[in-house]
Amino acid sequence: MDSILIVNARIVNEGEVRPGDVLIADGRIARVGPDLSSQPAARVIDADGRILLPGMIDDQVHFREPGLTHKGDFYSESRAAIAGGVTSYMEMPNSKPPTTNAEQLHWKYARAAETSAANYGFYFGATNDNIDEIRALDPAMACGLKVFMGASTGNMLVDNESTLAAIFRDSPVLIATHCESTPMIMENIKQAAKTYGKNIPVTEHARIRSAEACYASSELAVALANKYQAQLHVLHISTARAGPTNWGSRMAA
Repeated sequence: MDSILIVNARIVNEGEVRPGDVLIADGRIARVGPDLSSQPAARVIDADGRILLPGMIDDQVHFREPGLTHKGDFYSESRAAIAGGVTSYMEMPNSKPPTTNAEQLHWKYARAAETSAANYGFYFGATNDNIDEIRALDPAMACGLKVFMGASTGNMLVDNESTLAAIFRDSPVLIATHCESTPMIMENIKQAAKTYGKNIPVTEHARIRSAEACYASSELAVALANKYQAQLHVLHISTARAGPTNWGSRMAA
């Protein structure tokens, strides 16, 4: 049996720090206890009072493979993640080409199996015209369905109302949304251009992608989730008004 015993650690778990040992067998934590020194192990590591943290999970990463590997790929970014204590990641679909069909999703899993140093999962991407692909999605093959309800990087904006309704009604996996109202953003850009012309300063970013634009899109996502009893996770909330505490009982399970 491939086993590792870590002794004399300060274990961080469930909001507490306690002295103890950890036994790992076949790549999984087998036991955690105050004294496991009598347990047989192929390798013993003396932590000598150092802090032992559980591996973190990053639920939103962009590893740029395929299509933008001059920025990063599964090999480089998974190792960077591990260096920072992230042992599992969930990667976004707006690569080139985007992960919006089964072929691209399977490609990512095959590629990660060859090169990734960390555990991995992949989001499937929604578009205005791939609802049949979404309906056919195997829940075991995707950690979620990413829906850009506001324009962002990549050409994956979903702004067709009937498509959004079908996604929330029929998605077999959790729906993770990027929520910003594109019409409101475009109107804000138009108003900023009247003042600054083509060279709109970066200081206008928060006004262009405003709290109101975030709230309007988030409100729509929550309404659709409640209507169709869909699982919803709103990613990167940027304003307290659109935060989960504001929705109360209306937030979908």
